[in-house]
Amino acid sequence: MQIGSLLSVTVVPHPLLDAGAFVTELDRPLGETKTPDPLAQKLRLVDPIAAPAIADEIPLHADDAVRSAVRDLLRHGGFKPTGRSKPASEYLIRAVTEGALASINLAVDACNVASLHSGLPISVVDLDRAKAPFSIAIVPAGTSYVFNASGQVIDLSGLVCLCDADGPCANAVKDAQRTKTNDATRRTLSIVWGTKRLPERTARTVAWYRALLESAGAKTSDAALVPG
Repeated sequence: MQIGSLLSVTVVPHPLLDAGAFVTELDRPLGETKTPDPLAQKLRLVDPIAAPAIADEIPLHADDAVRSAVRDLLRHGGFKPTGRSKPASEYLIRAVTEGALASINLAVDACNVASLHSGLPISVVDLDRAKAPFSIAIVPAGTSYVFNASGQVIDLSGLVCLCDADGPCANAVKDAQRTKTNDATRRTLSIVWGTKRLPERTARTVAWYRALLESAGAKTSDAALVPG
């Protein structure tokens, strides 16, 4: 569904979800688009004393309160966000502390920077691999999908997910392999999985995330979140 020129996502009522969404367009395929050094430098937790210039460019910082609020959001439908099913934003923090968070591509790098520092999980789907209409809802028990190239499957029972015409394709834990970005990607839809228990954090994260992409030459535009 389109509202005027806006891509729209129907959002089923949820007492905690405060989602953010926008579309990104690239002039060239993602495989030909370089991640600028200033953005790549933010793929780590920055010491304000050792790197004050970089730290000054990071407006958000995650803490235990953010972590707890995000987990409560995912628990609402009965999902258990622990172990291998913890929020993606927590995986990023672990990867950074282990020195394992490397640059992948502009779309993923900007997502990872915004998620790492805001503490909010973020999904990115390739709009040429996904199929409208889009919606966000808690999926029923027994729902699953493949989340990586190795064919591993995640049980989505009770988890709030982004769905397209073919079913769930992204969430705050692991996005579906079938709609992930690749070297040919030119258009993406980003979903920031924010919570009402963190007022204004979603809006601030979306604004910074879009600024990161735009500073790298990408174009971003609003996506409409429509109550369903």
